[in-house]
Amino acid sequence: MQIIFYILLTIAVFALMEVATWLTHKYVMHGFGWYFHEDHHQPGYPHVFEKNDFFFVVGAIPSILLFWFGTRGGINYLFFIGLGILFYGIAYFLVHDVLIHRRFKWFDKTNNYYLRGLRKAHKIHHKHLGKEDGECFGMLYVPLKYFKM
Repeated sequence: MQIIFYILLTIAVFALMEVATWLTHKYVMHGFGWYFHEDHHQPGYPHVFEKNDFFFVVGAIPSILLFWFGTRGGINYLFFIGLGILFYGIAYFLVHDVLIHRRFKWFDKTNNYYLRGLRKAHKIHHKHLGKEDGECFGMLYVPLKYFKM
């Protein structure tokens, strides 16, 4: 029974990370953290790494700490919270950096309906080069209208 709880906890944390991502993207990245996010909104940024990657590193810290504290004296619930964060980080990397921005040319031939909607929403987000007037701050969930465009 405990394993079911841990699986459900990991899934719940993964889902809640989408909410955390939306809030962080809107209020931190497009707010006081714009210095680190700005280069991500510049077309044709030529570097392998962006200042925006700072958020990826910062986002990994809670997961690492939760793994650490979640394995002291045996595995406990903190480990699975960290696992949910890690799984979301992997999904974020694959969807945002690989499929949407194509920073790595791994899945170039993907023509999935859902992924096309994600790309459209992200393209709308990036049409704003400044930190104001943004829209579509989430990563895995985007409004239905982008799938109908």
